[in-house]
Amino acid sequence: MSRREHAATRAWRGFTRPFSKRDLVEAAIVGVAFLLYFFVRGAVIDRPEAAYWHAIDVINAQRKLGFFWEDNMNRWIAHREFIAQVMNITYFYLHFPLIIAFGIWLYYFRRDRYTLARDAFLASGAIALVIYWLYPVAPPRVLPELAARFDPSAPAYVGGCLDTMREYLGYAYDTQSTRAFVNPYAAMPSLHFGWDLLLGLSIIRAFWRERWLWIMAPIGVVLPVLQVFAITLTANHFFLDALAGGLVALAGIGLALIMERNVYPWVGEQLRRSPVPALRELAVAKERR
Repeated sequence: MSRREHAATRAWRGFTRPFSKRDLVEAAIVGVAFLLYFFVRGAVIDRPEAAYWHAIDVINAQRKLGFFWEDNMNRWIAHREFIAQVMNITYFYLHFPLIIAFGIWLYYFRRDRYTLARDAFLASGAIALVIYWLYPVAPPRVLPELAARFDPSAPAYVGGCLDTMREYLGYAYDTQSTRAFVNPYAAMPSLHFGWDLLLGLSIIRAFWRERWLWIMAPIGVVLPVLQVFAITLTANHFFLDALAGGLVALAGIGLALIMERNVYPWVGEQLRRSPVPALRELAVAKERR
């Protein structure tokens, strides 16, 4: 081993020493999830026309069902800066940052309830990625731009939405600094709602039958309800996107339960029967945890 390789090995061991093998596995899972996201993003980023017409399909479906209110809601909030900022902050900060913080807390302090929550998030995310790939949908905030390109005679309610996050929060999805991390045509399903629903349910489950439940249960309920208003008032999603996000989240819970009750026990049994000692030790270590 060369001096450079030896130094790199020592640096890696020094970095990983504070973490267990499971910690590193969890980090790898998150890394793979991000890679999958970027792959799917690259597959749909160049399909703006399809995303526009799919959004029109969503609008037409809601109009037939009698609840296409997003344009009026967005117009109402457009000149109410304080409420717009509350919705912007809810949309931006009470989602992914909160999920990460709660996930870390759950991992270290409620390990027995962590795996089901993690698998529900990952499974629902995987389902959503397939839908984004097959059926990209543009959010209301980009419809004015896309209508000008693909549907100049579109009715006013298609092209009248204001991007409140750009207008009041100063955050734009199409800036150079955020473009690599955002899928602009991933409105359906809304994981902002779906994952906040999972977050709320996970919070309630984490404190179930504990003295803090009377505080945490209302938080678990309020988060997804507030997010419904945030995603629609800010012109980032339609109501049908939220419905689809909720269904995807529930499907994620179902898959996570199957993993917990059927897949993991089977994998554990195979590890215990493995002729490789390291794999048998891994099975024993999992049982001890």
